[in-house]
Parts: sequence; C-alpha cells; structure tokens
Amino acid sequence: MRVHSGSLATYIAAFFLVSGCATTGALRRATAAQQSALAQQQNALAAERNDRIASDSALRQELGLVRGDVQSLRTELEAMRTDFGAKITAMQDGLRFDMPVNFAFNNASVMDQDHATLDRFAHVVQQYYPGTKVTVEGFADPAGSTSYNLALSKRRADAVRQYLVSQGMSTEQLSTVGYGKTRLVVPGAWGDKPGAEQNRRVVFVIETRGNAVVSSN
Repeated sequence: MRVHSGSLATYIAAFFLVSGCATTGALRRATAAQQSALAQQQNALAAERNDRIASDSALRQELGLVRGDVQSLRTELEAMRTDFGAKITAMQDGLRFDMPVNFAFNNASVMDQDHATLDRFAHVVQQYYPGTKVTVEGFADPAGSTSYNLALSKRRADAVRQYLVSQGMSTEQLSTVGYGKTRLVVPGAWGDKPGAEQNRRVVFVIETRGNAVVSSN
C-alpha cells in the first residue's frame, strides 16, 4: 500500500507531537515532585528552627534569665553548685539561692572565707539579672530571745548587703529582712552544737516576675 508523502509527514509530525507532549508531561511531573520534596524539606527545617527557638525560650524561662546567654548562665549556676555547694530552687516568681554563707555564734560579721561565694553571687546577678530585686534573708540559731534573734539576723543580712554593694551591686536593688530563729536547718542546734552554723546563715531571693523558673539543682 502506498502512503502519500503528505500523509507520512502528517503521521511523523503527530508522532513527535505526542512524544513531545509525553516528555513535557514527564518533566512537569518531575518538576512538581522536586518542588514538593523541596517544600517538605523547607517545612522540616522551619519546624526544626522553631523547635530550637522554643527550646531556647523555655530554657531562658527555666532559669529566670533576664539578660545574657542561656548556656553561660547554666554553666555559672552549675559552677556555684559545684564550687560552693549552692542550692538554687524555683519559686513562683523568682529564684532562691541557699548559699553556704554562715556566721559565728552571736556575730554578724561576714567571714573572709565567704568572700569568694558572695563575689560569685554578685557577678551572676550583675551579669544575668540586672534591675531585678534581690532580698537578703538573715537567720539565727535558736539561742536567745525571739526579739534578739530577729535583730541579729537582720544585722547579718545588712552586713551581707553592704558587702555586695562593695562588689558593685546597686543599693536600690538590694533589700534585707531578718527571720530570727525561724526556718531552722538543724532544729535545736545552737552555739557549738553540730549543725548550728547552718542555722546562722543568709539566703538570697532574686525576684524575676514575668519569667517562669524551674529548679536547677
């Protein structure tokens, strides 16, 4: 059977047209698949980035951080625990620092051995908690009257406040209160009895309102 040259040309053109459409369709499908994969990858990266941001924000809140780097603060707090035996506990709107700053019996003078502890505390507050209110709470052992121990514990808190001011902390930032012989660490221990020195102590409270905090000890 003879095929006219015109018909043959038409068939050839139709073949290439169909082939071209098929190729174009495949390319479109491949391009769409690549774009879909790229979009999924970008979404995954965005989700990972958001998770990191959320994690960092949660950590800042956990530490009650006001200013500075989260990891640096965590390192500082861990060092205070390791070097000085500090216990850092969460409160509803702040952090409570139980530091091993103690006093001799019936005495309100800051001991030389506690200077390094107070220096480190002052550094942390100035670096990470500027502008916050810091309360120094003073305590006494159970020897003596209630009124005497209230006054003695207040003098101890005032002495620590004065030392912290000498290390650069603001007088407006620091307040003091004396609780006397309440909240004893070792009940009944006074004078030279074992554990009595732990009752003659100060505790620091950093108020970080607006920043949720969790214990780091």
